[in-house]
Amino acid sequence: MPTRSDSTNESSGEFDSKNFLKRLTERPGVYRMYDDGGSVLYVGKAGNLKKRVSSYFRKTGLAPKTEALVAKIVSIEVTITGSETEALLLEQNLIKSLRPPYNILLRDDKSYPYIYVSSHKDYPSLTYRRGRTKKGGGTWYGPFPSSGAVKESLNVLQKVFRIRSCSESYFSNRTRPCLQYQINRCTAPCVGYISPEDYQQDIRHASLFLEGKNPVIIRNLMDAMEEAAKNLEFEKAAAYRDQINHLRHVQEQQSVDGEGGDADVVAIAQDAGVVCIVVIVVRGGRVLGTKDYFPRYSLEQSEDELLSAFLGQYYFGSNARREIPQDVLVPVDVEGQALLAQALSETAGRETRIRGNVRGERRRWLELAMTNARQTLLTHLASKETVYRRLLALRDMLELAETPSRMECFDISHSHGENTVASCVVFDENGPLKSDYRLYNIEGVKAGDDYGAMRQVLTRRYRRMVAGEGKRPDLVFIDGGKGQLSIAREVFDELGVSDIPLIGVAKGVTRRAGMEQLIDAMTGDVFRAPADSPALHLIQHIRDESHRFAITGHRAGRDKKRRQSTLEGIEGVGPKRRRELIRYFGGIQELRKASVDEMTKVQGISKSLAENIYAALHDES
Repeated sequence: MPTRSDSTNESSGEFDSKNFLKRLTERPGVYRMYDDGGSVLYVGKAGNLKKRVSSYFRKTGLAPKTEALVAKIVSIEVTITGSETEALLLEQNLIKSLRPPYNILLRDDKSYPYIYVSSHKDYPSLTYRRGRTKKGGGTWYGPFPSSGAVKESLNVLQKVFRIRSCSESYFSNRTRPCLQYQINRCTAPCVGYISPEDYQQDIRHASLFLEGKNPVIIRNLMDAMEEAAKNLEFEKAAAYRDQINHLRHVQEQQSVDGEGGDADVVAIAQDAGVVCIVVIVVRGGRVLGTKDYFPRYSLEQSEDELLSAFLGQYYFGSNARREIPQDVLVPVDVEGQALLAQALSETAGRETRIRGNVRGERRRWLELAMTNARQTLLTHLASKETVYRRLLALRDMLELAETPSRMECFDISHSHGENTVASCVVFDENGPLKSDYRLYNIEGVKAGDDYGAMRQVLTRRYRRMVAGEGKRPDLVFIDGGKGQLSIAREVFDELGVSDIPLIGVAKGVTRRAGMEQLIDAMTGDVFRAPADSPALHLIQHIRDESHRFAITGHRAGRDKKRRQSTLEGIEGVGPKRRRELIRYFGGIQELRKASVDEMTKVQGISKSLAENIYAALHDES
């Protein structure tokens, strides 16, 4: 039964946590924090309510955003549950219905797409459906994570098995074959060009395909092809042969068609104040597709805490609960992992595991998800809408007369003072302008002298601009503190540049993302932007990109000779095999990205030799 606190201090209007905590139970349950307007600020679960809620009111050690939350609390309501698992389920339902501002909130409420096999007695159709219903009988396959995954599967099925996709009314009223028959996408069952028995066999094969049982289909088709050849039905045998070739091609393209099993593979990427979580849905050993989420989060949380909150809401927070697989694969151990696994198992009625330490195909799935998460995040950060919103926020924060349309940022990279390079990255109103990125090899500067390196790169960059040879930026960032910024100010003064704002980006005392110090070179003012500020997120993105580009350029120059000698020094890799490797992958960079399995596709490269090449190339860094 819910218990609402009335512990507001009448003299100050503040929440009287001391008296409230005295009465609070130590049993498991859910707590809801309210502001002075009666709106829910935050919903949380606890195995021990008193211990968990007390942690918000300790005098030290709170994150800044947690302090902001606590400052708004006027009352707290708790609901006692029979177990921590029940608390987890209740928490996610409340988050979904109440949508508190300090919780992670997912923005996806759509039904997942399915492939539907109709209940027609002789000639069922295969169609795309959004959401699963109980009407009409038939068989459902899915859910797929995206409509694109469904359409791709239907495209393969039409090519290989030629099953109809038309509506029942259209099918019943045909008197001659339609265009789908003419382009070999249908066997024209509407006019009896195929027998019900043969059509049902195609349906069975399509069902096996959707269940991820391609090897079984191929074996069946090979048997049928041999039988047709024995009976001198060569056209029929050729049709089976074409189906086999199509399916083998599909298997080659399917990067995860091996061990079998059902799993949801979850990965997370975090940068510039944005979190991207990607879920890859695997059913029957086949990747059906991916789905990405950008949850809004207000409390400072680590990756394991973010994943824990996400998984709870992903499986339990929707009115129509998602299918729970046998395995949930995660890149790190999540907070409350055992509790989440127990709740998933109880809901599914069978054991469900949350695992991170996996091998074989499951490791490949997890790596694929992590790659997708990083790429999706980069794409999101570079989107026009995101960049434009952040540009407006940056203009307001720095009190600029106009919205900056060109920004440049500089960083220095070296190895113990050697092979020093400087990077210049450029952002415009569309995000990173990579065609204008530049790397500068620093020469004639004492090893480890970052100030000297910064002076050289800025002088080289802006001397050309003053001479009318380069584009003029509206805003310049320097990755560093007051020392680097003072050098930049001196260079600008020497070159007579006085109308370009110059901002230093220092990591701050804690050196944590969101705690950066910004320094105005003109006034010397040091200030911080809120950790959730879109302007700060843009600055972080620019700074991180300059850092990445500097490191990449430095390593490329440092390792160029070493990479070549490493490839030549691998036992069993002579000139011919080196030539074949470079020709197949197009260069050392792409070869380094290749997996062992991809290397074995090169003529003359065995599995053991590929493993040796992979180990040698990846031991370099």
